[in-house]
Amino acid sequence: VQLVESGGGSVQAGGSLKLSCAASVYSLNRYCMAWFRQAPGKDREGVALMGRSGYSYYPDSVKGRFTISRDSAKNTLNLQMDNLKPEDTAVYYCARGNKAVCRLYQADYDTWGQGTQVTVSS
Repeated sequence: VQLVESGGGSVQAGGSLKLSCAASVYSLNRYCMAWFRQAPGKDREGVALMGRSGYSYYPDSVKGRFTISRDSAKNTLNLQMDNLKPEDTAVYYCARGNKAVCRLYQADYDTWGQGTQVTVSS
């Protein structure tokens, strides 16, 4: 069971990045999947959730700027991030949930990728 993120990097404010998370062994469609981020000195926070049916949820901090999607053929989870702001700078993680109900709570996720750095400069 492994999740591997890619696509991080450095971008100026207003720019875009797309993160991808590749899963081995199991189908992402069977699980709640989410993206979290952790900035230096801050708690890890959820930024996007995708449920089994394709339902998506975003907190207000990223709503309208971030889009989560799933490519079933490639078994990958994506996060398109547009109009990036310096406060989006963080290490981004994809995670697989272990609950029947999909929520954006860190404790509901038991499998994590290694993280990918996103840096947004002003």
